[in-house]
Amino acid sequence: MIRTLGITADYEIVNDFQLEDIKNNTFEWYWVDIGEPTKEEEILLSSFFHFHPLAIEDCLLRLQRPKVDYYDEHAFFVLHTFNEETLEAEELNLFVGKEFIVSFHFPPMHELEQARDRIIRNPKGWDRGAMHAMYNIVDKVVDAYFPIIYKIEDYLNEMEDELSASMRHLSLNQMFDLRSDLLRLRRTILPMRDLLYRIINSERVNLQQTERAYFGDIYDHLLKLTDMVESNRELTADIRDSHMSINSSHMNRIMMILTIVSTVFIPLTFIAGVYGMNFENMPELKWHYGYFIVLGFMVFIAISMFAWFTFKGWFKLFKN
Repeated sequence: MIRTLGITADYEIVNDFQLEDIKNNTFEWYWVDIGEPTKEEEILLSSFFHFHPLAIEDCLLRLQRPKVDYYDEHAFFVLHTFNEETLEAEELNLFVGKEFIVSFHFPPMHELEQARDRIIRNPKGWDRGAMHAMYNIVDKVVDAYFPIIYKIEDYLNEMEDELSASMRHLSLNQMFDLRSDLLRLRRTILPMRDLLYRIINSERVNLQQTERAYFGDIYDHLLKLTDMVESNRELTADIRDSHMSINSSHMNRIMMILTIVSTVFIPLTFIAGVYGMNFENMPELKWHYGYFIVLGFMVFIAISMFAWFTFKGWFKLFKN
């Protein structure tokens, strides 16, 4: 599907014009969006716009790393958006010249719709040309990263709060899934940050000082996003370690209880074993009150050992 938008010299918007109208050269600049393209629309990149074959090849062979390539009459940019459900990166290709922007992408992208609506609402604010419109597109793409990371951050904060209240039911699979999501975000945000740095500092991108400031603002956003991803990855590691420490401590308490019970029953088992032997010459077996004396002695040993453990403070270790 092809959508077009043009800004005339009087800052009037022309929507959904035919591609042949471009040849009339009546626009200050124009934007052609090719989304979910057919084979015929893919061919337009070479047959109508005459873009460089290497750039066209990068468009069709996805998924490229975020980058910028410079050609004689235009620059070629590869940007990444995210699928909000799967967090998979989706490629957005931009051909940007002095008087035009051509965007090419396979999945539909709401960021482009937002950028388009922003231009339509205030056409007089876009007299700076195609590069300023490109800033608008990149700004919407980067802004869409924030809700995704905020959602992960809120979930991690909830997990951390529950963990402090002894969250033993936490599945480590959840934690590894979150770390995988953050790694996936990191693989896109870092190259996007490097791309913005190249745009700001390259002499081949004809940026005015005001436009450089706008792109610098996007670069600052990407720096913030990078810090958020790294801090959240560290938080997942801290939560994972805390979870394992809690489970280890819980297991140690169980082992201590079993050890104490076993320790108490060792002498009792010894006494029961001695008097369970069938020997003739065991005078205690002939005592009239021998059974009660031995049983009482066993109770005395058990109580004495529990009292000794209490005196040593071993039972305090079981308290949270």
